[in-house]
Amino acid sequence: MTGRGMTGPSMTGPNMTGVMARARDVLGSEWTKFCSVRSTFWTLLVAVLTPVGLSAVIAAALASSPGQGADQGDALLPGLLSMEYAVLAVGVLGVLAFSTEYSTGLIRTTFAAVPRRRAVLAAKAAVIGVATLIAGEVVAFISFALVQAVLAGHHSSVSLSRPGVPGAVLADGLLLFVVAMMGVGLGAIVRHTAGGIAALVGLIFLPSAAGVLPAPWGSRIGQFTMLDAARQVTALRPDANLFAPAWSLLVLLAWPAATLLAAAAVITRRDA
Repeated sequence: MTGRGMTGPSMTGPNMTGVMARARDVLGSEWTKFCSVRSTFWTLLVAVLTPVGLSAVIAAALASSPGQGADQGDALLPGLLSMEYAVLAVGVLGVLAFSTEYSTGLIRTTFAAVPRRRAVLAAKAAVIGVATLIAGEVVAFISFALVQAVLAGHHSSVSLSRPGVPGAVLADGLLLFVVAMMGVGLGAIVRHTAGGIAALVGLIFLPSAAGVLPAPWGSRIGQFTMLDAARQVTALRPDANLFAPAWSLLVLLAWPAATLLAAAAVITRRDA
């Protein structure tokens, strides 16, 4: 007989083991899907090679600008600017995680095997999130090393040991993860590839148009946009008109969090 203060059979170890086993199975299934699609490899390859190559080009342009060389405040700028060109690749990867299954009808099989749809959303987000976070950090540190090698010849490079630089480089790599998570959420909400990509582009770039508004509205609205927040957390000289880097990091992470929460609310209310 179970005492009042004791844990009943429903909360024992075997039950928890079963939950963990199911979670492992769902993650394994989503990982297999992720790796078995050929476009995954090519998309990640584009997301890695594009920013690395562009970083070197932008760094060389900054260093050789007529009348003004790059200074240490610009030392991380090439990496961030080039990373912004790679966000669409990983964003599309995130959208495709759901949109391809909806377009082929495979989503019915997925939801039949895993009736808890939010578990599917969580598994897809975990798999794509880990892959893009690793890819983003690898790109960020390779780009940083390449950019500093270019700028070193013009005496404007910075060391990774300089205070604030490691955190800025880490935050630079976070951008691919953020956009990929937004893509996963939008893919679950919109369920169509073209529509999901269009919505993603709109969420990334349209809010930044607030920067053209007259002062002080441009900066007041801009500090809540994803790209301005990303620039702020990677800047060696943060913009005084925007949130502090720590708050900007919260703004940056709030975008994918809001998108995934909206997807979690929507995904259980519609038929597959």
